[in-house]
Amino acid sequence: MNQPTPAIVTQSAVRRLPRLALFLFCAAYVLPGFLGREPWKNADVSAFGVMLEMAAGHSGWWNPQVLGVSVDEAGPLPYWLGAVFIKLLPFVSPEFAVRIPFALLLALTLVCTWYTVYHLARQPAAQPVAFAFGGEAQPTDYARALADAGLLALMACLGLAQLSHETTPDLARLALVSLMLFSAARLAHAGSRQPGRGVFFWGLAALSLVFSGAPWIAVLLGSGLLLILWRSRRDAPAPETGWLLEAPVSVRDPLLWSAVLLAGVFAATAYAGLVPQPALQTQLAQVEWRSWGKLLLWFTWPAWPLVLWTLWRWRHQLLRPHVALPLWAAMVSVGDSALSGERDRALLLGLPALAALAAFALPTLRRSVTALVDWFTLVFFSGCALVIWVIWVAMQTGVPAKPAANVAKLAPGFVPEFSFILFALGAIATGAWIWLVAWRVGKHRQALWKSLVLPAAGSTLCWLLLMTLWLPLLDFGRSYGPISRGIASLVAPQSCVLADGLSQAQIAALQYHGRLELVRTGAADESSCRSLVVAPESQPTLDRRVDLTQWAFKATVRRLTDSKESLLVYQRISR
Repeated sequence: MNQPTPAIVTQSAVRRLPRLALFLFCAAYVLPGFLGREPWKNADVSAFGVMLEMAAGHSGWWNPQVLGVSVDEAGPLPYWLGAVFIKLLPFVSPEFAVRIPFALLLALTLVCTWYTVYHLARQPAAQPVAFAFGGEAQPTDYARALADAGLLALMACLGLAQLSHETTPDLARLALVSLMLFSAARLAHAGSRQPGRGVFFWGLAALSLVFSGAPWIAVLLGSGLLLILWRSRRDAPAPETGWLLEAPVSVRDPLLWSAVLLAGVFAATAYAGLVPQPALQTQLAQVEWRSWGKLLLWFTWPAWPLVLWTLWRWRHQLLRPHVALPLWAAMVSVGDSALSGERDRALLLGLPALAALAAFALPTLRRSVTALVDWFTLVFFSGCALVIWVIWVAMQTGVPAKPAANVAKLAPGFVPEFSFILFALGAIATGAWIWLVAWRVGKHRQALWKSLVLPAAGSTLCWLLLMTLWLPLLDFGRSYGPISRGIASLVAPQSCVLADGLSQAQIAALQYHGRLELVRTGAADESSCRSLVVAPESQPTLDRRVDLTQWAFKATVRRLTDSKESLLVYQRISR
């Protein structure tokens, strides 16, 4: 007998993951990284500096600038979010205020991924095989179990942890791409009520992507998703389509309104000058395919093996929405990653789609394969957690001696301090991991999401341990705080400081951590500045912008964890 789908799932295999456990899981993943740390180099502190400039009134809201120069990342919407929260919450530190909306964006990404998989799994073509005597999984329970698995697959991806906890436009784009994919999945679901909501979310995602500096992503992603929806509507039999086939073309057609919204948003923003001309950032002949392939392997692990298995087992349904929609979204991000200057940040946008595809591999996996995944995950993440604990103990006690010496060599000047709160959080997370491993290897009824519990929990554990036990070390090594405060101690007090050749991240750090009033060289009021900070790269041409007869070299200040990165400090000797 020919099976309509490769999924064979019983009702006992689709029991839902307890909601309280799922919420705690998400909170344990989202909160670490947004609490208690300094802005890190480079993109994190760069975006934070732009938000500070906007909130202080030193930058226009439509054209974000830092010291009069346009920002590196185009698109004002993510900066608006941070600047608005800084102004709304003056009683908290700015770095905490800007993290609130971005933590909500990460939570939105998780929610949209869950509902995307849920609506895709409700597709008739995605349903498991109906048994002759009953007992197959019910559609709603099946969709919820796969949605739980998709969410776990997203949190398990190694590349999501750091980039999703930064206050950068990349996190905003991630949330908006997941929102657009969710809207398409909702429109594809024949039983979805109030299709107007799907159209509204679609328009909101498209408009926000344009204002977040990703207009061409919005067009490519949106056009492909609409084409897939139109084709599936045309080819599907009438009972599967519901309201989607009320008429071939109707003013009530949500796909028509979605296409009109997408075209209207793009045309209006292009007319306003917010859409740049398309151009390849990297020519095909210059792409380093080998390094890009390595990035794909570790950045999307463990989703990519499951994605390949999904594409093979569901190969006869590749044009069905439950496979075609996330596949197109993943292809757009993967292709953009190959041609982008920042491959990892471009690839970040494809993780929700890859997680959705990975979820559909679970109904077709054999128990031997899931056992192999479990054992590999257990060994890998337990080993990583053990390394983190051993190095933390070495930092605190000096034993073992070799890890302690390595830390002293890589972070000279770092003085570890014991924090009971951070230690307790790390110990609780480790205890939860041990309990979860014991539960997983026990004899329990099989659930679809069970094979992704350990990967998601292991990724969450390691990220939480890094953000607790290693947080002081990471702040010391990845923050511009030490070098900024060192420069602040060398410059003339209560006087502006000239900046020449500094990056956007360095400017933001000197302004926030060093509390310095910076002025670019060539500005009208530069004569009142008593100190000058120069990047070594711009020193050979410094005499073209500054009269060096009025300045004396004072010191070279290096980042304590990177001897190659330094700033030069000059002191004015004559007016």
